[in-house]
Amino acid sequence: MRLIPIQMLQPGMKLGKRIYNDEGIILLGEQVELTANLIHRLGQLGLSYVYIHDPNTDDIEFPELLREETRIQAMKEIKTQFSMLSSSGTMRGYYPHLGKVFVGLMEKILEDISSRQDVMIMLTGMQSMDHALYEHSLNVCIYSLVLGKALGYDNKRLMELGLGALLHDIGKTQIPAHILQKPGKLTNEEYDIVKNHTVYGFKLLKDEPGIPLISAHCALQHHERMDGRGYPQGLSGPDIHDYGKLIALTDSYDAMTTNRIYQNALLPHQAVEMLFAGSGTQYDQKMLELFRDYAAIYPVGLTVQLSTGETAVVVRLHPEAPQRPVVRIIMDQEGYTLTAPYELDLFHRLSVMITGVMGESSSVLSIAEQPQFT
Repeated sequence: MRLIPIQMLQPGMKLGKRIYNDEGIILLGEQVELTANLIHRLGQLGLSYVYIHDPNTDDIEFPELLREETRIQAMKEIKTQFSMLSSSGTMRGYYPHLGKVFVGLMEKILEDISSRQDVMIMLTGMQSMDHALYEHSLNVCIYSLVLGKALGYDNKRLMELGLGALLHDIGKTQIPAHILQKPGKLTNEEYDIVKNHTVYGFKLLKDEPGIPLISAHCALQHHERMDGRGYPQGLSGPDIHDYGKLIALTDSYDAMTTNRIYQNALLPHQAVEMLFAGSGTQYDQKMLELFRDYAAIYPVGLTVQLSTGETAVVVRLHPEAPQRPVVRIIMDQEGYTLTAPYELDLFHRLSVMITGVMGESSSVLSIAEQPQFT
C-alpha cells in the first residue's frame, strides 16, 4: 500500500484500507475502485490521506499506535459525550458519570500505547470520515502520550496528560456550530467567542469527579504561548504548565496535518518546519526538539524523491532516526518503473537524502518549491 494525499488520487486507484464513519461503520472497503465522484466525496468529507493498493508495496506493514477496535470505541465515546454536551450545555447535571467514562477510555488507550516498545508521532492509521473535533481530540491525546512516554512520565502523569489532551477542546461543545464550521474568516467578535472555549472547558472539567484538576488546566492553557501572546490569560513560559506546553504543540501539529474548512493539510515535515518557526516564541524549544525526535516526518507508505533522482516509498522507520527511513526504490532517474524494486536504508547511506515528497502537484513536489518556515 501507498499513502496518497487526497489531491493526488486518480480514478481507477483501489483503496488499500477500509474507510469508516464516526460510528465505526465501514463506508468503503478494501479494494474498492475509486471513481471521480468518490474522490470528490472523500475530499468533501475532510480526509487528508488514504491508503492505496499497489502491488509493489502491498507487503509494507503500517505501525498502529492504537488497535482498530480501541480507536473505533474511542471515536464513538467522544462523539456521544461531546454531542450530549453540545445539546445540554452542561456536564454534571446531564451526565454525572462522564469523568468515569473518559478515565475508563484512557485506561484502554494507555494499555495500547504502553504495549508498544517503540512509539512515534505518526499520521493516524485508521481512515475515517468524522467530525473534526472528535478525531482531533483523539489524535492530540495519542501524540501527547507519545511525548509523555518519551519524557518518562509514570502512569499517573500519563493519565493526567492523556485526559487533558483528550478533553482539551471540550469547551468547543459550548460554541455555536455555525461559528466553528464557518468556511470563511471569522470576524473579531466571532474569534473572541471561539477563544472562550478554553475557559468553558476548564469550567466543565474542574469539578468533574474522576478528572484531575491539572487535566482541567490543560483545557485552559493549551492556547497560551511562550511569549505571553496566547490566550485566555496571556501566560508566558515559566507560568505555563508542562502539560500545556506539550499539548500546544500536538494540538497545532494535528491541526496543520488535517484538512480543515479553511486550509489544506500540510505534510508532516512541512508542519514540523512551521512549528520550528515558532520555537521559543510560541512553543517551548526543548519540547519542540523532543517532538522533532519522535515525529515520523516521512510516514510509512509516503512517496518520496531521493537526491539520486530516483523515486521511492517509505517502508520502515528507525525510532532513533525517523528522518532517515528505509525506502523502496520504485522508479529510476528517468521516471521508469522498476521491474524489480529494491530497498535502501537511508540510516546507513548518509550520502542519499530525501529531497521531495508527493505533495500538491501531479508529481513529486521539490522541497525547494515548498514554503520555507525560518
